[in-house]
Amino acid sequence: MSNSLKKLYYDKICIDLMKEFNYKNIHEIPKLIKITLNRGIGEASQNAKALEKSIEEFTLITGQKPIVTRSKKSIAGFKIREDIPIGVTVTLRKDRMYNFLNKLINLSLPRIRDFRGIGTKHFDGRGNYNIGLKEQLIFPEIEYDNVDKIRGMDIAIVTTARNDKESLALLKGFGMPFQK
Repeated sequence: MSNSLKKLYYDKICIDLMKEFNYKNIHEIPKLIKITLNRGIGEASQNAKALEKSIEEFTLITGQKPIVTRSKKSIAGFKIREDIPIGVTVTLRKDRMYNFLNKLINLSLPRIRDFRGIGTKHFDGRGNYNIGLKEQLIFPEIEYDNVDKIRGMDIAIVTTARNDKESLALLKGFGMPFQK
């Protein structure tokens, strides 16, 4: 399982994309650069346990310790002062990225209740894809009894594709379950 998606990319997906888009050079083929997971924790300013729990969950999900993001300026309406923790983020590259994508496609997304596929409207026009998840329980590492509160997260898949069509073909090649 360690590099099954990476092997699939080099053995099959590259060849399919080369034929589909008539690339002349192997370096034109789109590839994955990184996957970023992000969670904003507004309550972290009042509740330090929420931040600790999020760090623990992200470490379990990704196998990598997240970075704590801090506020850049004070906003009285949100009860936020400058430089206090307000979220966590993880950037995955290379083997960890492929392992996480494999787990997301084959284990986590099918566990979503009433899952019919993910939408194709979440591309940004430059070949990157963003998913918003409502709960962390879809990941097999997270145990229901250890969750204090259901929190979502954002996942950004960054590619070298020049447009959404190329990126869609790349992600479909990996087996991403898009809606029909």
